Amino acid sequence: MAIDNKTIDKLAKLSSLEVNEDRKETLIQELEEIVGFVENLNDIDVSHVDATFTTVEGGAMLREDVAVTNTQLSDEIIKNSPKSEDGYFIVPKIIE
Repeated sequence: MAIDNKTIDKLAKLSSLEVNEDRKETLIQELEEIVGFVENLNDIDVSHVDATFTTVEGGAMLREDVAVTNTQLSDEIIKNSPKSEDGYFIVPKIIE
């Protein structure tokens, strides 16, 4: 897969990051190395490996889902928020 300036611009927009023009060439090279490494996985012969849903033998252990209220922890988290009201985060409206 070829990485070019158009791809970098699209990735920057999707990730809400600003990429300086002088950094783009280095970023292109780094991303091409990463994609090349991942493409190496296509060369691995897995025809002798059975398809599995989980790597844990016997399946994943399940536990009962129990709701726990820890107001002290909630208060600690909320106090680090730039805006909050009545124990909820206040975020900017993004959908009109």
